Amino acid sequence: MTQQIIGGTATDAGLVPARRLGFVITTMAVACGLAVANLYYAQPLLNLVVESFHVSQGTATVVVTATQLGYAVGLILLLPLGDLVNNRKLTSRTMIGTAVALALAAVSPDFGLFLALSVLIGVTSVVAQILVPFAAHLAPEGSRGRLVGQVMSGLLLGILLARTVSSLVAAAWGWRSIYVISAVLMVAMSIALARILPDVPPAHTATYRRLMRSVLDLVRTEPLLRRRAFCQAMMFGGFTAFWTSIAYELIGHHHLNQAEVGIFALVGATGAAVAPIAGRLADRGHGYGGRAAAIVIGLGAMLLAAFGAGSIILLGLAGVLLDLAVQSHQAFSQREIYGLHGNARARINTVFMTTVFVGGAAATAVSGWLGDTYGWFGVMLFGAALMVMAAIVWTVEHVSAGTATSRT
Repeated sequence: MTQQIIGGTATDAGLVPARRLGFVITTMAVACGLAVANLYYAQPLLNLVVESFHVSQGTATVVVTATQLGYAVGLILLLPLGDLVNNRKLTSRTMIGTAVALALAAVSPDFGLFLALSVLIGVTSVVAQILVPFAAHLAPEGSRGRLVGQVMSGLLLGILLARTVSSLVAAAWGWRSIYVISAVLMVAMSIALARILPDVPPAHTATYRRLMRSVLDLVRTEPLLRRRAFCQAMMFGGFTAFWTSIAYELIGHHHLNQAEVGIFALVGATGAAVAPIAGRLADRGHGYGGRAAAIVIGLGAMLLAAFGAGSIILLGLAGVLLDLAVQSHQAFSQREIYGLHGNARARINTVFMTTVFVGGAAATAVSGWLGDTYGWFGVMLFGAALMVMAAIVWTVEHVSAGTATSRT
């Protein structure tokens, strides 16, 4: 019974007329970017959080970890509903929940409550990951990588621009104001999604319990999914270690102010353009070499950041290379895993993104301790070690594949 829930290659491509598909995909990309940005607004504001709540830097860093762990909980508990519940209703209503959590966080009087609301913001921001497999469902087979890459570009721009926007807004109106602005945007996008997304009936009628059991079956039966998820978790761990710690480095050692930290964060946005390109390359069957190149670039970026910390230019270059590497590796990986089971893309994304964000949350927690103990250099060497672990998995997989081919 569970296998029937997982199986199938169905697609809803064609439900959206070709002339409207681009508009719908663009709207989904914007919604993804605005939703996922909520996970990252706090990163460049940690210094202000320290001052506002009178906590240590290590304690303030827990806000980022808590938000990412909340996101992981949402991936586990809410994302599978994308295969069971009408996606238009699920996404628009979840965004209203995000708006409420953001509004309460904006007026939170103490750190404990703010931390709890950060978890709730993370849980409800999972709407971004509901939309990504939904885009794959709507896309024709031949252009799936490209269209999913467009949605991923929106998502990744949200990740990258969130730091800049929150820094500039904080410099102008205080750090709490970004939570008010985002709450308003969540309500607006909820209305837009309810009006624009196609009304696609759920693919399954199974119970939620059976659906969740099928998620575990995917973990057990799909080694390719496990490998892609682990490697992306390592890549994303290095990404979060860099961007969680960079504000401390720029303010403490390069004496940048909050607005200047926001401007620095813009450099990462240049890497977002690679997602559609990586999607096109994946459509053409270049995932093998593409993932290897991404891992090598990611490792190089971490080492450049470690040994070039004295130069803001080198730190900026490292940020661009790191973002390019992480984004392209995810685009290549998602093109592969979404082809495993057409009727289980939301649950496949559950396994993939839960692994990724648990890895990111763990890396954030470790980087907070390493930053306090060993400084920026220690954090970047930790990020480099994560990239090496991804490289080991890639090497073992393809050596094994080559051995199997030679035997046949």
